[in-house]
Amino acid sequence: MSNTHNIGKLLLIPVPLGEGRLGAIPPETIAAVHHLDFFIVEKAKTARHFIKATQAPKPLPELKLYELHESLQEADLRAMLQPALQGHDIGLMSEAGCPGIADPGAAVVRLAHRLGIEVVPLVGPSSIILALMASGMNGQSFCFHGYLPAKRSELERTLQRLEQQALRTYQTQVFIETPYRNAQVIEAALKVLSGSTYFGICCNLTLAGQYVRSQPAAEWRQSPPPDLHKQPAVFLIGSLILPQ
Repeated sequence: MSNTHNIGKLLLIPVPLGEGRLGAIPPETIAAVHHLDFFIVEKAKTARHFIKATQAPKPLPELKLYELHESLQEADLRAMLQPALQGHDIGLMSEAGCPGIADPGAAVVRLAHRLGIEVVPLVGPSSIILALMASGMNGQSFCFHGYLPAKRSELERTLQRLEQQALRTYQTQVFIETPYRNAQVIEAALKVLSGSTYFGICCNLTLAGQYVRSQPAAEWRQSPPPDLHKQPAVFLIGSLILPQ
């Protein structure tokens, strides 16, 4: 898509949180995808699958997809954004959900700002925001921590620190984990959290088999969650008691 201005735009394109959920993407976002010729993506194969599912009018081989890697230098990112400097709009996609949040896309957005490229966030699903909405915890003050330490002792200490922060400030603490470590995180949380502290688990959001539950740790210990192994989840720690 060539822009009538000298510089194109960087469109931040949310994608479904899992396969078969294209309905979570608004028509306006899909329409934007259909007008683009250039994309910056995490994995080209996944991105092409999504673009094809939207019934894109352009043949996939005609689209140019640049893959993001952790090893890329600023010069590589500049090369990816070069089409925008030549007047073409570019789409930035994550593997799931919103680009720039818990994915490497933020580096591209930062550089786009420095280069004078207009950044346009589009509407779509965010597992973090959906989980916060469903938790019943404070949505006016929250902190997203990404991934917590993998080592068990460090994980437990971090969970205790997040609990203290949540109780002291009434700020909801939100984090994610690699799906195959869900059980370890849940086990650690139920070991160290105080009984009255709220712990939320939101899994497979917007997908078949969605699981959403938020309750005090003491209640979790009486009735543990089902097996959520290898399923994408968001975890929350908070308090429903307003500070005095």
